Amino acid sequence: MTIASLKSDFELLDDWEDRYRYIIELGRTLPPLPDALRTEATKVRGCASQVWLASALEPAAGSTEPHLHFQGDSDAHIVRGLIAILFALYQDRSPREILAVEPETVFASLGLKEHLTPQRSNGLASMVQRIRADAAAALA
Repeated sequence: MTIASLKSDFELLDDWEDRYRYIIELGRTLPPLPDALRTEATKVRGCASQVWLASALEPAAGSTEPHLHFQGDSDAHIVRGLIAILFALYQDRSPREILAVEPETVFASLGLKEHLTPQRSNGLASMVQRIRADAAAALA
């Protein structure tokens, strides 16, 4: 899944009820998060629901720069879908690529900014902050 395919899919859906259902369906595509990764260290602060994000720096085929691979989960269906969207944006990219992405632009193009509650928007920002912090730590 790519951001371009997400934009295309979102354009096919007429109203936000359908888009919310689609986001929930995206969350169902996430692989299960192993219990060993459901720790305080992987828990994302600033989210109303329970959210865990784990990252691992892995070698990338055909590249000298390693990439970050993410795993995540939430106890809220819509948040699982937001995690899937974040993974479409950041999964298996180099730390430099991750830090170069302007997520607000992408979220605005999907219409997320104006259709998420302030609480969900804050949680999404906290997840982005965590991903960017992991990328910055990988560069250090």
